[in-house]
Amino acid sequence: MYSDITEDWKDNARTLVWFSCGAASAVAAKIASEEHKNDNLEILYCDLLKNEHPDNIRFLNDVQEWIGHPIKMLKSEVYDDIYDVFMKTGWLVGATGARCTTELKKNVRKNYQRPEDTHIFGLTFDESARIDLFIENNPELWLEWNLFNRGITKKSCYRIIKDAGIELPAMYRLGYTNNNCIGCVKGGIGYWNKIRRDFPDVFAKMAKTERDMGVTILKDRRGGTTKRVYLDELDPNQGRYESEPDMDCGPQCVVPKLNL
Repeated sequence: MYSDITEDWKDNARTLVWFSCGAASAVAAKIASEEHKNDNLEILYCDLLKNEHPDNIRFLNDVQEWIGHPIKMLKSEVYDDIYDVFMKTGWLVGATGARCTTELKKNVRKNYQRPEDTHIFGLTFDESARIDLFIENNPELWLEWNLFNRGITKKSCYRIIKDAGIELPAMYRLGYTNNNCIGCVKGGIGYWNKIRRDFPDVFAKMAKTERDMGVTILKDRRGGTTKRVYLDELDPNQGRYESEPDMDCGPQCVVPKLNL
């Protein structure tokens, strides 16, 4: 991999594992901690604890003990949390993704990384399309896909975590397929009605944020037209979370196609 670059470059190269408090990134960190233990390895977490479930700090500490390597916390120097991003930028979510991911994860990573670094993200064997998209959009990065290369799926990651004696994060136990911020702007109707039931205060805060900003997360595309739908207008019985497309807040922030 490094045969065509200088020895100084090799000596300064780091292996950066981007931990997200999700099961897959935890397993990726465990593999990297064993394979790269003699290398310049860093396990990094972009701090979004203010908007994530409070159980995430417990999971982070459990994973840190399991992998035997410290997890370094990185944080935006510009924005405090997702709502700070929303209000300062006037942007919730669009066709190209969510501004909160860009500001609190992508830009934090870009400010920290160096050209010689190798990056490891928690994308699994069943996420090949996301891996291909990330490679296409980030040709400048050295990448190692240690989960994909071993055929490890998202379901396998849950089992590996459980077998290690670590309780999965609370959001998984509540039936969510990802451990994103509570109240992810990439979610659809079924997701937001589940948030309404599980976290009514978060639902109310996001509904107020929409009204304050005059923008919406959800759109009704039925009948050949597009109509904005505010969260406080949403029928509480509409949608099923189980039918929602995946909306992982990972290295490649993509908004799934949603319809009311």
